[in-house]
Amino acid sequence: MLLATILLLGALPQSDALARSAANLPEMVASDANTDAKDSGAARELPSMPKPKVSIDAEGDGVTANVAGAEAVQPPRVALPVQPVKAAYTRPRETRGQRVGWYALAVTGHGAAAFDAYSTRLALSGNYGTESNPLLRPFAHSGALYAATQVSPVVMDFIGKRMMVSENRWVRRMWWLPQAAGSGFSIAAGVHNMCVVK
Repeated sequence: MLLATILLLGALPQSDALARSAANLPEMVASDANTDAKDSGAARELPSMPKPKVSIDAEGDGVTANVAGAEAVQPPRVALPVQPVKAAYTRPRETRGQRVGWYALAVTGHGAAAFDAYSTRLALSGNYGTESNPLLRPFAHSGALYAATQVSPVVMDFIGKRMMVSENRWVRRMWWLPQAAGSGFSIAAGVHNMCVVK
């Protein structure tokens, strides 16, 4: 682990000033030894620092360059206008009105399916007809018909909810159609069954 650390640190690039000071280290040590012999209390001479290329004016109002022939560099005085950031893409969301409408259509669809199941059971118990839907025929002569008829409204509720937040604008506008159509078919079937019974 120590060897890996040494190899890693040895592979790092060194700055120019650090490389120069490391190259002049033997000369500095020799001169330090001579200086220490002469005056042990004197501070050691540090490597010279390069002069800054940019310095502040005496008045402090601007920046001037120390480069020969260069003019004063001034920062721009005008503030740049703030550019609006492009908004991140978000999926469409449902509004409060859509949510209320969705719940109203869900209650209507489930109620219409229950009415359809009741009228079907009433018609079948009086031998006025048979169940014409092949998917509901196995449940026609039991109480499971009430639960089986609730599957279609659940599917229509799910489709309506997905359409409400769809990427397509036209699909978002028609989100209510599956629930309304399912409710309409169930009410029509229930009314038909009640007419057959009477």
